[in-house]
Amino acid sequence: MNPDQSGVGGLARLVSAWGNSVRGLRLAWAGERAFRQEALLALALVPTAFWLGQGWIEVALLAGSVGLVLIVELLNSAVEAAIDRIGLERHELSGRAKDLGSAAVWLALVLCAGIWAAALWQRFAP
Repeated sequence: MNPDQSGVGGLARLVSAWGNSVRGLRLAWAGERAFRQEALLALALVPTAFWLGQGWIEVALLAGSVGLVLIVELLNSAVEAAIDRIGLERHELSGRAKDLGSAAVWLALVLCAGIWAAALWQRFAP
């Protein structure tokens, strides 16, 4: 538990957690180019999901896959920050952790692209 949070509960804990989350999103926006690019794409894709989806399940899949990309990108950035905090020298395990995080982002992007391609195909293919 964070020492700043000891003895904090209820609404105060929720407000504190909200502040931490907002700070994390601001840090990601300011310092992570990939997150900025994906967030800007999300600003276009999520509203489009409501137009393209033919029912709430399709809308949820389309918008959710975009949200998943953002979540995985944030987790990848967190792993990279933790690794860099340990040390900037090259180490096999540090490289492995960063590569695994990058692979997770790539898989999330492939999943997102596949869902969107299938929805577009279903909507517009003859």
